[in-house]
Amino acid sequence: MKVPFSWLKEFVDIDISAEQLQDKLFSCGFEVEELVYLGRDVENVAVGRVLSCEKHPDADRLTVCEVDCGERGKKQIVTAATNVFAGALVPVALDGATVLHEGGVQKIKTGKLRGVVSEGMFCSGAELGITEDFYPGAEVDGILILKEEDAKEGGDIRPVVGIDDYIFDIAVTANRPDCQSVFGMAREVAAVLQKPLKAPSFSHGAAKTAVKIPVEVKEPALCPRYIGHYVKDVKVGTSPLWMRRRLALCGIRGISDIVDITNYVLLELGQPMHAFDRNYLHGDKIIVRRAEEGEKITTLDEKEFTLHRENLLICDAERPVALAGVMGGLNSEIKPETTEVFFEAASFARDSVRKTARALGQRSDSSARFEKGVEPIWSPEHGMERALHLVEELGCGTVTAYGADVMSAPAEKKIVKTSYAALDGVLGISVPKEETRGILTRLGFEVEEKGEEFSAAVPAWRNDVEGFPDLAEEVIRMYGYEHIVPTFLKRAAVTRGGLTPAQKQELKFKQTLSNEGYFEACNYSFYSPKDFDLLRLPEGAPERNAVKILNPISEELSVMRTVLAPSMLANIVRNVRRGNESGRLFELANVYSPAVGEQLPAERKKVVLGLWGEGDFFDLKGAVEAAGEAFGLKFGFARGEYPFLHPGISATVTLGDAEVGFIGELHPAIAAELALERRACLAELDYAAISAQFAAEIDYQGLPKFPDASRDLAVVVSEETTCAAVEACILHACKAVKRAELFDVYRDARLGAGKKSMAFRLTFAAGEKALDANALDGYFNKIVGNLKHNLGAELR
Repeated sequence: MKVPFSWLKEFVDIDISAEQLQDKLFSCGFEVEELVYLGRDVENVAVGRVLSCEKHPDADRLTVCEVDCGERGKKQIVTAATNVFAGALVPVALDGATVLHEGGVQKIKTGKLRGVVSEGMFCSGAELGITEDFYPGAEVDGILILKEEDAKEGGDIRPVVGIDDYIFDIAVTANRPDCQSVFGMAREVAAVLQKPLKAPSFSHGAAKTAVKIPVEVKEPALCPRYIGHYVKDVKVGTSPLWMRRRLALCGIRGISDIVDITNYVLLELGQPMHAFDRNYLHGDKIIVRRAEEGEKITTLDEKEFTLHRENLLICDAERPVALAGVMGGLNSEIKPETTEVFFEAASFARDSVRKTARALGQRSDSSARFEKGVEPIWSPEHGMERALHLVEELGCGTVTAYGADVMSAPAEKKIVKTSYAALDGVLGISVPKEETRGILTRLGFEVEEKGEEFSAAVPAWRNDVEGFPDLAEEVIRMYGYEHIVPTFLKRAAVTRGGLTPAQKQELKFKQTLSNEGYFEACNYSFYSPKDFDLLRLPEGAPERNAVKILNPISEELSVMRTVLAPSMLANIVRNVRRGNESGRLFELANVYSPAVGEQLPAERKKVVLGLWGEGDFFDLKGAVEAAGEAFGLKFGFARGEYPFLHPGISATVTLGDAEVGFIGELHPAIAAELALERRACLAELDYAAISAQFAAEIDYQGLPKFPDASRDLAVVVSEETTCAAVEACILHACKAVKRAELFDVYRDARLGAGKKSMAFRLTFAAGEKALDANALDGYFNKIVGNLKHNLGAELR
């Protein structure tokens, strides 16, 4: 937010420099992102009086002028300006001066023009960086002609044209919407400098009138207060220079006195306002309501918008005349012929304004303030009174006695009861009582003491103050953070720091996947409802029961994730489209689901793996198994069907009797829909469920004295028999088998109808003695017998 130094001085007697004030503001919690001196690029430019004008001896379009620059002496200036004349007061850039030129800074030196010495240059408004709002005639095609009463020969031009000023660009935090104005910042300046605050004038007359413009608010939750006031005998003209200059310092061009008043109040008090031409208010009525679906409005910038029920409108008896909190309608704008005005000062719900502004792509200075928050009671009331005062001060209308004020709920003063000891306990230091009381009083709090305790009535504009910790913050930011002495809290203790056991497990889990060639991905915790459609999840699927974001950035990020697979699939598609044709990623993150009876959703940690390009289902399965083995877990895999996975290349992941995830190749139809020409595989595990069964400690054994032995086994089984079933049967039959790996599947009519051959490599672990042939034969026969008994398998 831009705040002119000169404007602040109207409310506070500031006796320090702008640079010193910048430091003071920073010390009390306001970051000045930039402090700009307006005249920094205009140096050594003086006021000069043209004594004589003579035609250049060798150039018809040049004039040789003698100029009196007061204490700087008389100078000879050669100029091409056609509006120069003897007796004129003009800005003169002397030798060594700098002025603005074509977006940059130009240095002026004494030189010759067609053989005649020129000791400087006359300046136009553009070369001083000003417009008509700074000084009359600044946009004339020629040099700037100064008024006699404004300047004196030899004086610095900067205070004459209004650029001898500083602009504070202040970053106002979200919790301090009361400081979105010059007067709001002046309150803080007065408090930090311990100076009295001078309030602007709010007085005005109240002429009799028979006109009535009633206001009806149909959505009090979205518009807690609406104030309107009728002004007659309006004469639309140009605002005085002081007002236009202040608007210009803050980046707003002057339009007309009525419109400028609304902008001035916005900058001065932070209250957005609007003025309607009463002659264009059909039915002499104002209605605040939601838009009808498909209703249209054309705003002041001549853009037409199609609206929906989420948009709040200001309407007359027949049609919309403004987008509430965003911009007025073209059909009721102030025109040169306007004679009657109905002023509006209201408060609107910040989320309503934000949704409308974002959805329509229509932002304004008013919407920016409403989105951050405008105090609903104090601000509209004082904003209206200030606007009516300015109408009288500028003489552009007659303020009548008629005004409408609709308020959904009366203002209640917030009282915080606490004690000085409680504030000191928060701060860890002892602040003198007189200092605490003085700081709170200067900030607008009404302090009433009762012994060691006191109550503080919170000023209407401070909605951010809720309890005594907030009061402690107010005290210390004014008292000075440098007073804080580092100390331990009462229950604090010195610790070695480090990670918790759960964090160590997570880190080890991630490292295991990293060892398998997977890189960690980080995604937003929300995505689009369309992602559920992409996965072809049925309407009643539990994954579709997602937490919806109240104020989403866009529809693409409007629901919290209930499953991680869509985010990983988006990562794969994005990488392939950018030329990364193969890769491996994983993400360990929370998913969210609505919690019945709870305001906040339930969170559960899951892990998703994605593989594309090189590798297949079995590579991904190997990574899952490796992650389990690192924590002493043995995952099971059973045939599973998922709408987004290949029906023949997918499986359910189990741990004991519990289902803990899925694994498989992306469904070909979804791959075709995404134009994904590379094979993609996904796996997702319930990390919360599997981490609950992580082995507390991994037992390590020394390397065996004797080598392992291996044998190959091929058995004929029915087509329905799975690899997992055979493997489980083998491992159950003989504890000496350390590993059973499938390496071949063979099908042939000679095996019999509905039969297949599966070949496994069995690894036998040696014990305290070497494995001999007899022992291996015994193990082998036991395994074959068990397979035949349980699965009907025949040795091939």
